[in-house]
Amino acid sequence: MEGIFWLIVIVVMAIIEIITLGLTTIWFAGGALVAFLASLFGANLLVQSILFVVVSVILLAITRPLAIEYFNKDRIKTNVEDLIGKTAVVLQEIDNLKAQGQVSINGQEWTARAVDETIIPEDIQVEIVEISGVKLLVKKKET
Repeated sequence: MEGIFWLIVIVVMAIIEIITLGLTTIWFAGGALVAFLASLFGANLLVQSILFVVVSVILLAITRPLAIEYFNKDRIKTNVEDLIGKTAVVLQEIDNLKAQGQVSINGQEWTARAVDETIIPEDIQVEIVEISGVKLLVKKKET
């Protein structure tokens, strides 16, 4: 009877993993597999449950970081969050009412808007306060 329960857990966890692709429930399917094998060898429910928890946690802790690294190796990391607090130079006057403005930082040009609705002229240094979509929200840099 307990063996059927563990088989159901394996199938449910595998289905959830296939649907979400989050690399989380597959480790619990592995724990359920070990518990299922233990039930076949006559282990009681307490031993099966302990094996399920221990094996699931070990698989999650050890193999998940490796799997994430393997699956994300081709992903380009932008580290765009690192731009917050940095200084940029205004290339095109920033005017929120006219929906215009452009800055340069690290050799890249970004669309920019002022956080406080002020007009910021060209060649002024600004501080990046926030990122909203593909726009940098900036304010005049205080000297």
